[in-house]
Amino acid sequence: MDGWNKLSSSLGSINFAQAGTKFSKGFNSSVQATKERLGQVAPDEITELPQEYKDLEARVDALRTAHLAFLKITKVYDSESYDYPTQIQESLSELSSSISYNLTSFAASNLKGTNLPAPAAPAPLPAPQHKTLPHALLRSASTASNALAVAAGAGKEDSLGRALALYAQGWEKVALARLEQDAAVRDGFLQPWQTTLNTSVAVAMKARQAVKASRLELDAAKQTLKNAAPTKQEHARLEVENAEDDLVQKTEVAITLMKTVLENPEPLKNLNELAKAQLLFFSVAAEALSTVQGEIEELAVAAEGEYRKSRDH
Repeated sequence: MDGWNKLSSSLGSINFAQAGTKFSKGFNSSVQATKERLGQVAPDEITELPQEYKDLEARVDALRTAHLAFLKITKVYDSESYDYPTQIQESLSELSSSISYNLTSFAASNLKGTNLPAPAAPAPLPAPQHKTLPHALLRSASTASNALAVAAGAGKEDSLGRALALYAQGWEKVALARLEQDAAVRDGFLQPWQTTLNTSVAVAMKARQAVKASRLELDAAKQTLKNAAPTKQEHARLEVENAEDDLVQKTEVAITLMKTVLENPEPLKNLNELAKAQLLFFSVAAEALSTVQGEIEELAVAAEGEYRKSRDH
């Protein structure tokens, strides 16, 4: 009985007349939109929005498109391995090692206290390596240099091995700068750039949708007035006036929001942060590689001189 009383109370609080009016307006707007899409409404029967509104619409659309297009490319900074040459192969190898380690650890812990021989303790997993092209070049050059040094023997120096060691030193600085660049790009550009899309631009787009819905409602009301019986014309005329007021209000709100989006200085500041992060990275890279390149060039000149000298004898 209490449940029925609650249900009756809830039903009693609903304004069915108001709900019916909203449904009717929504239905009429949908019919109006369908007729316009099918070309069944004359152009002069479609309410013209202010030119300022239409100009702002075009500019906001262009701004949104520019944000999305640029974000599509710069989004790579979210992934450390965007320039890594062998990430797939190494990822599979790392996954296999991880699975093997976990299985061995599980077996070792669960076979304790039983008569079954426990497997040897698994070797610890190697420390994760950064997957960037600078780090790959650093590791590759270091490995090659060490191999040449071992082959040359104690107390002897291989020129190419020495040059590769210098090359690795340069790329060590570049690799560190690369990580710092990516972090700066994510914090100073990607996150705020995406925030602009998700907040101010999205709010402006929502306001434009409200204008479109209001305009359809107005034109549907005009059609209702046009076809209304004499006894219903006064009510239909009031509906048109209310719809006109609503459209004017929503259009003004949308214009204000679109102007706010277009005048927002944040995208320019974000782009500046992106350029600053990239400039710093390339500056560090240029300085580091310029230093080691000079030393490598000296080794190359000396090696060429030795080679020519040996050929002359």
